[in-house]
Amino acid sequence: MWEWLKECITLEQCQYLISLVLAAILGCAIGIERKCRAKEAGMRTHTVVCFGAALMMLISVYGFEGSKADPARLAAQIVAGVGFLGAGIIVYRKNEVHGLTTAAGVWTTAGIGMACGGGMWLLAIGATVLLIFFQWLFHRNWKVFKHKKHYIVRIVFEQRTDEREQIKQIFETDRYNSLVIDREGDKLIYRAKLYTDIEYSSSQLNEIIETHPFIYTLEREDDN
Repeated sequence: MWEWLKECITLEQCQYLISLVLAAILGCAIGIERKCRAKEAGMRTHTVVCFGAALMMLISVYGFEGSKADPARLAAQIVAGVGFLGAGIIVYRKNEVHGLTTAAGVWTTAGIGMACGGGMWLLAIGATVLLIFFQWLFHRNWKVFKHKKHYIVRIVFEQRTDEREQIKQIFETDRYNSLVIDREGDKLIYRAKLYTDIEYSSSQLNEIIETHPFIYTLEREDDN
């Protein structure tokens, strides 16, 4: 038994183990930053993804030495597999996509694990530091990193000649959303949502209706 253990515990095997431990530590570090921001994927997910990617990379590179198998094929499947995992994190809710950055972070974490498994420890550590730094940087409350907010206005108007284009110019938008067209007698009635960068008050909307008689109703989405 002791002889068998001595044969198994070699310098190379210790390096493999160090790669796995390093991958777990780096994945955990990324996960802590995500957990602090209450994201969908936290410490456990990032640790397991990074560790698992490193393990599969080690098997891919060193497990088939001397055979005709292409080690790059198994490594390529890691990227595709983690892509499916990331797809489960992304959700579409209230006209907004959530979890996209977290999914990209999980995918990048897998890349860091692959770097550990490939023996590129310095690259893995550097990538981890950069990833955490950029995640921190982009969450700063600075104007340059703020998302442009959109406001929703519900509109009902009569289309006679070029009213559609007039509406677009008034609200500085290029398209209609949830557009429904009805014919009431000889009138063509448009019902739609408009997404605009400007927050209109109720008095401003009433003023627009008074100025443009072909507009029947205007309502802010948050008023409902």
